Amino acid sequence: MPKFYVETYGCQMNFADSEIIASLLQKEGYANTTELTEADYVLINTCAIRDNAEQRIRKRLRELRAAQQHNPKMRIGILGCMAERLQSQLMVEEEIVSFVVGPDSYRRLPEILKQVRQAGVKSAETELSTTETYDDIEPVRLNSNGISAYISIMRGCQNYCAYCVVPYTRGRERSRDPHTIVLEAQHLFDQGYKEVTLLGQNVNSYRWRCEGDEVDFPELMRRVAEVSPRLRVRFATSHPKDLSDKLLEVMSQYDNICKSIHLPVQSGSDRMLKLMNRHYDSAWYLDRIAAIRRYLPDCSITTDVIAGFCTETEEDHQQTLEMFRKVRYDYAYMFKFSMRPNTYAEKHLKDDIDETEKTRRLEEIIALQGKIALENNQLEVGKTFEVLVEGESHRSKEQLFGRNSQNKVIVFDRHNVQPGQYVLVRVKDCTAATLIGELVEQ
Repeated sequence: MPKFYVETYGCQMNFADSEIIASLLQKEGYANTTELTEADYVLINTCAIRDNAEQRIRKRLRELRAAQQHNPKMRIGILGCMAERLQSQLMVEEEIVSFVVGPDSYRRLPEILKQVRQAGVKSAETELSTTETYDDIEPVRLNSNGISAYISIMRGCQNYCAYCVVPYTRGRERSRDPHTIVLEAQHLFDQGYKEVTLLGQNVNSYRWRCEGDEVDFPELMRRVAEVSPRLRVRFATSHPKDLSDKLLEVMSQYDNICKSIHLPVQSGSDRMLKLMNRHYDSAWYLDRIAAIRRYLPDCSITTDVIAGFCTETEEDHQQTLEMFRKVRYDYAYMFKFSMRPNTYAEKHLKDDIDETEKTRRLEEIIALQGKIALENNQLEVGKTFEVLVEGESHRSKEQLFGRNSQNKVIVFDRHNVQPGQYVLVRVKDCTAATLIGELVEQ
């Protein structure tokens, strides 16, 4: 049996796609291997959201050159967003790449691999689709802990934020049949999984219509939550413009829907938000935060933010810092602006903020968020949480770690507990990133 090896970079959607790829290939007689040296085909599932992500792939390809020299029959392919962005150009720039396949062309992978092997030709398949959702494919859970799994509920995006390449690499938004989503969640629960995360570029805009039946995202969440009260349900990512009270109400009704919302703000400045084409202003964003606090008082809120977007002034930056002080996020993904090809920003704006200044602003945001995260975690000391145990702590085999409903990591002495169990843990100390607890007798 020919063997394939998959490496995945980037977002959770890419990891979910790699599981679809594995399923498609295994059905056609290919075997998955975790040993690079055994592979007939090396599949690199890539990210294009920032230049740094693409440079990591370029570096990895240089490393793979040596592996290919030891195994001349090895064929290397680039999949995903970077493949879609660069298409056949990538095979010219990187000689060791034999095929590139975009996110909507994975069904053709078995045929492409056969062509590459038998005919010795390079191949590029990058046509975007308006209908492909892979909703009939049951993913193969790669590197799974058997506890948590991703379920992709939609593909693409049509928000066209000025800085973002996703609409150009993943196509327009389309939602998957809800019946297949619920069935996948049921299968996972039957196999012993305890948690699923529903994935989409903007899950709030999920909407499926067929023969008079219409399902929006709150209704989908309700259906998945009702698979079992012992199946935790999470989702990512939300767009502030579509976060509805209806969703928050559903979240408040089900204990197994985790009380954690990732709500990217990107900037606290209305001028920047308009320039970014985010479709909301700071007042709307803060109204959504207030709604979360109203329906879900114990909900954790996390975010994304960009430092140094085009024309950003010191006043704009200060407004972002003020947003952090008002919302008091539990965690944030914080980045310097990176101009991406073919976006609105690249075509119409100028990357005019000096790198040193971008770094200074980013460091100020990071420092403030670290202080807020520590203060938030200190408020958890003395509280008891139900924790889903995920595995051993990285620092000690004598400790385990898990997450509470708020998606906060809690570390505690293992005793006789096993991964996959639900346990009660009382928080006794913390850092900015981690809660430190002790088991409560049950």
